[in-house]
Amino acid sequence: MTQTIAPRVRTLVLLLLAATGLLLAGAGPVSAHAALTGSDPQQGAVVDKAPTQVSLTFSEGVALSNDSLRVLDPKGKRIDRGDPANVSGTTYAVKLHSGLPDGTYTVTYQVVSEDSHPVAGAYTFSIGAPSQTTVSVSDQEAGGGVVGWLYGFGRYVSYAGFIVLVGGAAFVLACWQPGSGVRALQRLVVTGWLALTAATLGLLLLRGSYTSSGKVGDVFDLDLLGQVLQTKTGAALVSRLLLLAAAALFIAVLFGAYDKREDEEKRDLTFGLAIGGTVVAAGLGASWAMSEHASTGLQAGIAMPVDILHLLAVASWLGGLVALLVALYRAPADSPLPGSAVRRFSRVAFGSVLALVATGIYQSWRQLGSWSAFTGTRYGQLLLVKIGLVVLLVGIAWISRRWTARLAETVVAKPRKATEDSDGEKEHATAQAGASASTSAAASGKKGASAAAAGKKDGGSQRAAQLARQQAAIDTARQKQERDADPNRFGLRRSVLAEAGVAVVLLAVTTMLTSTEPGRTEEDARAATSSSSAEASSAGALTLDMSFDTGGEDGKGVVRVDLDPARVGGNEMHVYVQRPNGRAFDIPEVKVAFTLESQDIGPLPVVPDHIATGHWSASGVQIPVAGEWKITVTVRTSDIDQTTVSKNAQIG
Repeated sequence: MTQTIAPRVRTLVLLLLAATGLLLAGAGPVSAHAALTGSDPQQGAVVDKAPTQVSLTFSEGVALSNDSLRVLDPKGKRIDRGDPANVSGTTYAVKLHSGLPDGTYTVTYQVVSEDSHPVAGAYTFSIGAPSQTTVSVSDQEAGGGVVGWLYGFGRYVSYAGFIVLVGGAAFVLACWQPGSGVRALQRLVVTGWLALTAATLGLLLLRGSYTSSGKVGDVFDLDLLGQVLQTKTGAALVSRLLLLAAAALFIAVLFGAYDKREDEEKRDLTFGLAIGGTVVAAGLGASWAMSEHASTGLQAGIAMPVDILHLLAVASWLGGLVALLVALYRAPADSPLPGSAVRRFSRVAFGSVLALVATGIYQSWRQLGSWSAFTGTRYGQLLLVKIGLVVLLVGIAWISRRWTARLAETVVAKPRKATEDSDGEKEHATAQAGASASTSAAASGKKGASAAAAGKKDGGSQRAAQLARQQAAIDTARQKQERDADPNRFGLRRSVLAEAGVAVVLLAVTTMLTSTEPGRTEEDARAATSSSSAEASSAGALTLDMSFDTGGEDGKGVVRVDLDPARVGGNEMHVYVQRPNGRAFDIPEVKVAFTLESQDIGPLPVVPDHIATGHWSASGVQIPVAGEWKITVTVRTSDIDQTTVSKNAQIG
């Protein structure tokens, strides 16, 4: 049976890793956590007088560098002067040169939000009248490319390493202390430490390129590394490395001196290890809480301790689950994992689930802010997937608890059977003693013959040692076969393996959540955009926002149509295409048509010219009569992916 179980385990693990890879590959570049909520001049605005500065307002504070805000003229020449600065709250501005001529200008920005994620984008405004521009803004998302993928993978590995390190050590201390001498559990915890350490070093090196150029060649740029060390995220990563040094000492004691102590001496050492381990684990959790979601936004002082507790609960549950799986499959045949250890882990897991539910509810409220954000934002949709996986995991855990109860009943029944068989064993031992006495007498009679065979003694002892090793291997295999033949233990193995598989996917979704713009931020950005559109409409221009989904890759977005002055006669029309997070991006084709159905006029087609990234323009758009016009926009995102959206608006 053991020969068939191991290949199945390897196959399932490979399938789970493949599924996780697909999830991570489909996650795409990191979404911005600080959204652009306003600008002056506004996106697409046509101003009569050249402004003295350009200001941008974000949903939260951001970190700036010298080149974070740039303004380019129609020929691509920079016309900003000085370094960008914070002017008030979350508004940042850069000064412009005086005497700017008429034309279309491009504003680009690349900043780092307070929760450590890069934010980049671009938009255009015009002075006097729109014009052609040679500026081509790269459509690569901030944090994308090879460096972005490596950084995302490093984040996943760091979370996995933390969970295995903390959860595995907690399993040994709280559930199965003899497990400190099991080589497989030792390797598991050490592997978690190595993974977390390597990932942290990698993130520290990748950080500078990740938040700026995105070039692989800049990974080992010492100047960028020095800048990273002065940031909040850099300080958190360095703190994590220092805490990992303390964790190495903890591991050395747990699997060294602790395993060699007697039971009475272990009690005091267990208490000390538990206190020290908890402090180190909480510190490692704080290295995430201090630099990511919990450190910014609503109730940060409460959110950070809650986030630490959430991480510790995840590690205790999922990391302990992995340790339990290793113990069930790799524990020595002569000292298998007892049912009492499984029951203790079941209680630990139950407490961890309660902590996860409580902290998860708070975090969901803090990051979403409304019920509509569950389905209306990517963060909410991922959170629903995570909740579903947690429910599935709890259901499988309930099945594991049933197998645990059956295993405990089997363990209790075995001593009774051993007692009933003890009398027969005594009789058998008496007979063995008589046979031994007869054998001794015969042996003394043959003493002289044995002396003659002394020359063969060395060869015989080697043969005896070889036979002893073979017999020991046979006994070990027999004990393992008897252990594996237990249907209750086999059932528990399968259910725990299923739990571990769901946990791998759950970890991937959780990593994606930490890299996705919170629903509350996304909805606030949408509200700010709608407000600016309403202001533009009240000033005489017409602005319409229409969401689209062509069904293909990168097929979701928002198309905005600006019509100025929105009256009978000639009009200026600007079309902007943005991702759901507000970033401008290019698509192969945009077409607009106007239809006045009440008078059977139209459709009147308009094909705008491409001006800049995500920006198309057309002048002299003729509206023949006033009325409620249907404005239809056809969006094509690839050779085969296309959709048409429309809205009605009063013109004239």
